[in-house]
Amino acid sequence: MRTAARVDKNQAEIVSALRRIGASVLMTFQLKNAFDILVGYRGRTFLMEIKTSEKEKLTLGEFDFRAHWRGSPYHVVTSVDEALAIVCAPPPLP
Repeated sequence: MRTAARVDKNQAEIVSALRRIGASVLMTFQLKNAFDILVGYRGRTFLMEIKTSEKEKLTLGEFDFRAHWRGSPYHVVTSVDEALAIVCAPPPLP
């Protein structure tokens, strides 16, 4: 039987900051081998994996998911500032 998914210590702070600027946040951390949160902001979608530090590595399953994902970019964030910078950056030019 699988144990409960671990929540990163900084996840609540990051999610709260994203919601304060008007982003929609769907918690997906319980999905094994995927990402922690799905963020919608200004018509764009972001997949974010939250880690507590830059030294923390993706699990093998997370790495494999990221390598094979063909949709929205997969971002690894460790802080509120990183998450906000990603969603507030201008969209890439077509």
